Amino acid sequence: MRQFIVSGHDVPTDGDFSLDDLPGAGRLDVLCRCVNAAFFLSHDIREETRCLLVLDDEFTVRFEGSELRRLNPDERSTAALIRNALDQREEAIGHVEAETSPGVSISRRDFETTLDYAEHEGTIVQLHENGDPLADVDPPEHPVYVLSDHGAFTDHEADLLADRADRRVRVGPEVLHANHTIVVAHHHLDTAGYTTF
Repeated sequence: MRQFIVSGHDVPTDGDFSLDDLPGAGRLDVLCRCVNAAFFLSHDIREETRCLLVLDDEFTVRFEGSELRRLNPDERSTAALIRNALDQREEAIGHVEAETSPGVSISRRDFETTLDYAEHEGTIVQLHENGDPLADVDPPEHPVYVLSDHGAFTDHEADLLADRADRRVRVGPEVLHANHTIVVAHHHLDTAGYTTF
């Protein structure tokens, strides 16, 4: 299993946003691109992948590759799945998830609780521009990559990751967009640390 946790700091948590202005919805466009990068191959989907979007440190929307239906490779339809999840947020009781469409669930998990949830199944790896080079790190068997949206991690998130992350890595010499970083991380895993093609 590969997991990606993306912290979205400014996204509305009530579903009251326009699908015609995703950048104006707290840069929801960035999160949608991250979801698409996590799952899409050419004419296929990565079933062994999970993507967890932490929205304003209040809700987590989980996308499960093995169960996903109706995910299309465009930002607008991905945003519609997120908005649909937020419209049903009252169904999520505590940390118990509510499935809002096939392969998409919402829970009242903040960033810390989402890290707790994910680290039971894998190795926490923070993706950060000041980390060790990805090429110098052996890929973990079950990685949980954690990255931020268009902004930096908050101080609280950075402190949690300093305690929880097994590794802190960067994907290259240049700072990339979050969704591009996910693609590079996938490639590192697909090629067993750039050793097989």
